[in-house]
Amino acid sequence: MSNNGYSSPEFVKISRASAISLNIMSGWMYKSAVNRCVNLLLQYPEGCYANCAYCGLARHRPYKYEERSFIHVDWPIYSIDFIIEKINSAPKYVKRTCISMITNKKAFKDTCTILSKLKSSTNLPVSILISPTILKDDALRTFKDLGADKIGIAIDLATEELFDRFRGRGVKGPHLWDRYWGILEKGIQEFGYKNVGVHLIVGLGETEEEMVKIMDRIHRMGATNHLFSFFQEEGSLLEGRPQPPWSQYLRVQLARHLIEAGLTSYGQMEFNRQGNIIDFGLPQAELEPIVQSGIPFMTTGCIDDGEVSCNRPFGNCLPGERQWNYPYRPDSEEIKLIKKALFSQKN
Repeated sequence: MSNNGYSSPEFVKISRASAISLNIMSGWMYKSAVNRCVNLLLQYPEGCYANCAYCGLARHRPYKYEERSFIHVDWPIYSIDFIIEKINSAPKYVKRTCISMITNKKAFKDTCTILSKLKSSTNLPVSILISPTILKDDALRTFKDLGADKIGIAIDLATEELFDRFRGRGVKGPHLWDRYWGILEKGIQEFGYKNVGVHLIVGLGETEEEMVKIMDRIHRMGATNHLFSFFQEEGSLLEGRPQPPWSQYLRVQLARHLIEAGLTSYGQMEFNRQGNIIDFGLPQAELEPIVQSGIPFMTTGCIDDGEVSCNRPFGNCLPGERQWNYPYRPDSEEIKLIKKALFSQKN
């Protein structure tokens, strides 16, 4: 279909993986991975007003909004009525729907419309990845009253300085660090313990210690950490920046798992002069089976029936030897690669 002029709330973008899960598009996934969450993205011809340096939707990126990829994934546009029809005939492994807002003045009202339609026409729980910059104080209560049970907040950066450089004044963007943290606190109050997920991106100039510190803070507040690796978008301000060392991401993933399982904390861990983790605060005999399980290296996101629904297959990597977020339990060969890299400072 032609995409010109199609706009939310009548139309939304849907991730390619979600479209495959709903049998809208044909395709197959590496190692039989499945996408358990229907990921929807608001659609406006004028796009997003924000200008985040790493984002595929940023206003500086030299493509029409409807042509822009997001985390290296195509997002075709369909009517919300058509998607609802497909949700109602989806495979049983599809457990949740998530609406992703963008920074656009229309987004709050249209998110409410789409949320109401999903809740009245489908049986899946609905999450919202919110845009704090455009929300008024009563917005979170409205989302909850309309039926959303979880929200996500993309703080992304581990420090205020990096946030301001890549999302705020440094790129002439509208986002403010304090605004995001204030909305996070209100979100936890409104939706409850572990019903708010915070997106964090590893590899944007922070040390491992800085990332562990913010993950520990978020955990103590009562929210959960959803990790991504930086993965440059063509045409973005950071298109030439490489991904972080795989070993760095693995250590941060393991630290997140241990913190959220209550097995360690920032204060119990040790770091070298470069800010890299050198001690997770847990005896090696206890650490070994946790690493061997592979669970710490799987995608983190909203949970339903005891497993991650928003598992974003290959959202920040291409299928291959090095997985940055495993959408399935790593097999024995992958565990060997993980263990070899985990304490390396080079790869």
